[in-house]
Amino acid sequence: MYLLSWVIVGLIIGWSAGRFLTAGGYEPIIDIAMGIAGAVAGGFVMRVASSSAYAGLLYTSMAAIVGAVLLTGLTGFVNDKNKKRYA
Repeated sequence: MYLLSWVIVGLIIGWSAGRFLTAGGYEPIIDIAMGIAGAVAGGFVMRVASSSAYAGLLYTSMAAIVGAVLLTGLTGFVNDKNKKRYA
């Protein structure tokens, strides 16, 4: 249940971040994959780090959103093509 929600969140965030970073050199598939990877990592860290009372679907999904945005956004900023756009 948790993993499925993290994958869905990562898919949505990765796709939207790819649309936002239009000057990036990544394909939509790569953006979605990075969003999913960041969401799964963020959700897993939140699930492991929190107590059982606070490890609900809402908290882990919020952590998945943060993880997906961080991974996709940071790789976009690190990319040379995006530095020209944001600098």
